[in-house]
Amino acid sequence: MSDDLIVMLTAFNTEYEAVLSRLNGVEQHWHDKGTLFEIGAVKGTSCRIALGLAGKGNQAAATLAERAIEHFSPAALLFVGVAGALWDTPLGDVVVATHVQAYHGGTSEDDGLKARPRVWEIAHDVSQVSQYVARTREWECDVAPGTQVHFGVIAAGEVVHNSRLSAEARWIRQHYNDAMAIEMEAAGVAQAGHLSGCPIAIVRGISDLADGAKNSTADRNWQPVAASHAAAFAVCLAEQLIRKGEYRTMNERTTGHRGSVHNYAAGQVGIQAVNAIGNTVHQNSSGPIGGARDLAAELVVVRADLDRERARGQVDDATYGAACAELDQADVALGTDGPERKDKVVLALKRLGGLVSDLAGLTAKVTALIAAAKGLA
Repeated sequence: MSDDLIVMLTAFNTEYEAVLSRLNGVEQHWHDKGTLFEIGAVKGTSCRIALGLAGKGNQAAATLAERAIEHFSPAALLFVGVAGALWDTPLGDVVVATHVQAYHGGTSEDDGLKARPRVWEIAHDVSQVSQYVARTREWECDVAPGTQVHFGVIAAGEVVHNSRLSAEARWIRQHYNDAMAIEMEAAGVAQAGHLSGCPIAIVRGISDLADGAKNSTADRNWQPVAASHAAAFAVCLAEQLIRKGEYRTMNERTTGHRGSVHNYAAGQVGIQAVNAIGNTVHQNSSGPIGGARDLAAELVVVRADLDRERARGQVDDATYGAACAELDQADVALGTDGPERKDKVVLALKRLGGLVSDLAGLTAKVTALIAAAKGLA
């Protein structure tokens, strides 16, 4: 995993250039399938950004997001750009997704089209860091005075919305009245992040009100402004996400343990532990997970847990097969040598984490394995 690198994707060049202008020491980096990324450091920081142009649409965004995650194994992936407002959010303000709704799912019935959306919630830690960035207001140093950041639902579909009177516009307001902004890429990015276990964030500047003014002079004037504001927030968010990762790594190194067990029981609890301080037990009977041998043994435990969850009916056949494939990939990667071993193991475990994210016990174990895999030589 690249702990100091964040991937940022945009749909078109105005958005791309708004991010690129905030990077230093930019170098070209070509994916072997022909995708160009430009990698540079956020000015004045050690945070590296791999910037790519995905093009418009959820399918294109999903494909490039998955490609970037597999190639870079980044700390997070951010999609940055402009969007239309659904409920009069001021032009130039920034909307950060708390949830992403893929609104084009539905079923056609005799009495009309019924909504069947897919919804992804942004990861808790990414949401917390985003809120922190908004509170500190450091991102506002190079945006227009009075610019605000809002947190809410972003709706993503496959249609450019340029009317508040059309049947489609009325349908969206009827079924998705909690959405603050509407665009065409976030659902693809959210799905790619979910499948790969990579944290994602969607940051959008409001360039129009989805009211018929697209392609007008006003819209052409607001697009670069909105893109610049979104880029300003996204770059600050990326920097803070890297700082969070550095803090976590430092904390693991200095404490020597990966977690605590709190005893709130009325009676005595017997447990094997390294340290016990008051009612807090620092548990790890054999020390931190160390080398490839320890990781391989832990993978066997995770596989057994996965088998039990399947037997209980908590994991369907498709998810079970995909999870086993990721465990196999992690196991194979552990048996190899070379500088890419760590990245391959971490990426397989992150994908596994995305597949079992609904199972709290397994998720906790996979998270601990990811942290341990980052320490592989």
